[in-house]
Amino acid sequence: MSSEVGTSRVTTLGVDRGQGAGLDDFALYIHWPFCVSKCPYCDFNSHVRESVDQTAWRGALLQDLAYEAAQLPGRRLTSIFFGGGTPSLMPPETVAALIDSASGYWPTADDIEITLEANPSSVEAARFADLAHAGINRVSLGLQALDDRTLAWLGRAHGVAEGLAALDTAQRHFGRVSFDLIYARPEQTSDAWAAELGRALSFGTEHLSLYQLTIEPGTQFASLFAKGQLIPLDPDAGAELFEQTREMTSAAGLPAYEVSNHAHPGAESRHNLTYWRYGNYAGVGPGAHGRRDGRATVRRKKPENWMARVAANGHGIEQEEDLPSEARAQEALLMGLRLAEGIDLARISAMSGLAIADLIDIAAIERLSRQGLITHSGDRLTVSEAGMLLLDAILAEIVTA
Repeated sequence: MSSEVGTSRVTTLGVDRGQGAGLDDFALYIHWPFCVSKCPYCDFNSHVRESVDQTAWRGALLQDLAYEAAQLPGRRLTSIFFGGGTPSLMPPETVAALIDSASGYWPTADDIEITLEANPSSVEAARFADLAHAGINRVSLGLQALDDRTLAWLGRAHGVAEGLAALDTAQRHFGRVSFDLIYARPEQTSDAWAAELGRALSFGTEHLSLYQLTIEPGTQFASLFAKGQLIPLDPDAGAELFEQTREMTSAAGLPAYEVSNHAHPGAESRHNLTYWRYGNYAGVGPGAHGRRDGRATVRRKKPENWMARVAANGHGIEQEEDLPSEARAQEALLMGLRLAEGIDLARISAMSGLAIADLIDIAAIERLSRQGLITHSGDRLTVSEAGMLLLDAILAEIVTA
């Protein structure tokens, strides 16, 4: 039932079976910047406003989307991702209008993935049926924790009972459901995380995003840390929880396919895989980034400034530039090595025009291979399970582009 509801609108997107074959695939990201409140750990482009002119916002997003469509003719759309902010605060009719417009500009994949990030509040869960009808077939819920005291500390507006009720509603209306949890919190023990993660795995979702708490500059948590009022978990304890997480999710049939993302085989986020595999994607809305055939776009971040730019220029772009070969190769390496599948060095070499020897430090590769931290077989380079714990240090050693 949930699958039928979640895909009811997608089947009406006007794309015949096989249409778009041979076209260059790309993904579309749409940013909704508004939240009910600002969480103390969040450094995303999110803003709190007393009121939002929904008609004006729908028009501006559609105009920004039309500009991107003009830049990307002859492509096939494989995924749409509504991120934020809190896009579950968007009126379903706005979501439907954006999906319909996108499907009018481009042929879509038969199995197009259309994801919306949602807060697990009862108010937003009440919209899930309408959002499914609008065309959303995958939802990502920001549960973040499974105990009320931690949720209050994280600044979340929902409690555990409300969050789990929203999860149940999501599983009834959407064919694909994921949710987020934050771990490696101050003083969190291995036993406590094992119990929380075990409970999360029992809910039967196909995908989990499990993030270690990081203190991001400019956040309320960063201010508390600077004052000595927030003491992060010891790095060694965090490393133990990271390994525990991967062991438990793998045993449950949701192995890590990226550093922080776990899924049943075949249930990976197709949209995010486009990023990590360095595919083409367009970004629409305040602060959205895009990559079009080696050309980088960045839109204005502040909602009011973005709206003014769209009104004046027909799009919200603040910066647009051709990325040099070295920058494209470095991005592809840094993103791709986060994946369990690793990277194809020959593909990155062909894409950037740089020789493989100019992309990576061969001596460092050989040394790390002997240490069991990476695997280099032909053109395939992957970070091992043991190496993922040291990913940042490994990347700093091997990426030369």
